[in-house]
Amino acid sequence: MKTIFSVDQFKEFVSSVQSENGYRNPIGFGICRVDLGQSSGNVLQANYPIVNWGENLGSAAIFISALKESGVEVDFSGTEFVSEVSIDFINSALAKFLPFIPETVGDKHRNIQVIEELRKNSDDLSSFRVAFIFEDEALKSVEATYLKLYALSQKKAPLRSLNLNGAFGVLQNVAWVGNKPYELQYLRDNEIKLKMSGNYPNIDSVDKFPRFLQHIIPEDNTRVLEASKVRMGASLAAGTTVMPGASYINFNAGTTGVSMVEGRISSSAIVGDGSDVGGGASILGVLSGTNGNPITIGENCLLGANSVCGVPLADGGIIDAGIAVLEGTKVTVSADEVAKLQSANPDFDFGGKTEFKASELATVKGVHYRQNSKTGQIIAFRSVREIKLNEDLH
Repeated sequence: MKTIFSVDQFKEFVSSVQSENGYRNPIGFGICRVDLGQSSGNVLQANYPIVNWGENLGSAAIFISALKESGVEVDFSGTEFVSEVSIDFINSALAKFLPFIPETVGDKHRNIQVIEELRKNSDDLSSFRVAFIFEDEALKSVEATYLKLYALSQKKAPLRSLNLNGAFGVLQNVAWVGNKPYELQYLRDNEIKLKMSGNYPNIDSVDKFPRFLQHIIPEDNTRVLEASKVRMGASLAAGTTVMPGASYINFNAGTTGVSMVEGRISSSAIVGDGSDVGGGASILGVLSGTNGNPITIGENCLLGANSVCGVPLADGGIIDAGIAVLEGTKVTVSADEVAKLQSANPDFDFGGKTEFKASELATVKGVHYRQNSKTGQIIAFRSVREIKLNEDLH
C-alpha cells in the first residue's frame, strides 16, 4: 500500500492513476450509507454526506486506486459502478490523503472527513458503498439514482439536465417512517408480531422517493412548512416558501429564485424568480397534458388560485384564478392589446392575428390570461400589474 507524504507526491500519484489505460473520470461520485431491506437485503435508499458532481476528480482517483489496492477492480466499461467498501479501502485512501489530513476543518477536504468518519464505523461496513457515474444514461442502481437526485436537489446539476430514466424501476415502493424505509412485504410478514408487541411503525408515507428534507439542508431563508410537500430530487432556490395545503413540488422540478409556492409544480416544471404559484394552482408536468414539453414559468409571474398552466409562461405573465390555459386553448387578443404586447415584445411576430393557440404565446412577455364571464372565452391582455412578493416573508 503506497503512502503519500507531500502535496507534490499527491498530484503526481493522481496524474499517474488518471493516465492508466482505460481510466475514466466520473461525472459524479461519492460515498454513501445505505438502508437495506429488512427481508430481501436489497438497497432501499442511499444517504450521501458529500456529493461530488463535476468536481474533486483527484479524490475520485484516490477512491478508485484505494478500491484497486483493496482487491476491487473498477469496471469503467459501464455507465456506473458501485462497490462495497472495506477497511483496506479506508486505510489505502487515508494513506494517499495524508498530506491534507491536518487541514480537515470545516468545509475543507470534506471527502477526507467522510473517509475518517467511515473509519469510525469500520466494525461494520456492510451499510456503506462508494458509487461512480461515468455517463449520464438510464439508471441501474439505487446508489446512482440517489447520487443524481442529490445533484439536482443540491443544485450541483440544473433541473432537467440529467437522465432519470430507469429511476422508477430501480427504486422500490417502501413505507417511510421518518428517514427509515421499510419493505412492505416485511410489514405484511410480521404484522401480527409487530402489532401485538406495540412495535408497528407509525408510517408517514408509502412511495419510491423520500422527502426532500430527509436528505437536504435548505438555505436559511427557505421555508418548507410541511415536509411531505417536497419530494427528493426537487430544487429550491434560496428564498422559496412552500406553504402547506395544496402545494407540492415533484422531483426534477422547482424554483430558480425567490418564489411563493401554494400550488403544484409537477415533475420537470421550473418557476422563475419573483413568481407566485397561487393556492391550488397547477403547473402541468411532462406526463400530464403538455405533450412531453416541460414548462418554464418566467420571472415575476402569477398563477391565480386553482388555475391550470399547461404552457410556458414568459416573464410578467398572469393566469387568472380558476382558468386553464393549455397548449391548444384558443386565446383571443384584441387589436389594441396586440399592439401593446408588440411594444413589449418587439422581436415577436404576431402575424397580424387576433386569435392564437396558447402555445403560440409561450414566449411573449407580459401576457395576462383572463376569461370572459359571459361567453367563457379565454382572452389575453398586456399585463399592467407588477408581481411583487412580500420581502418580509422571504
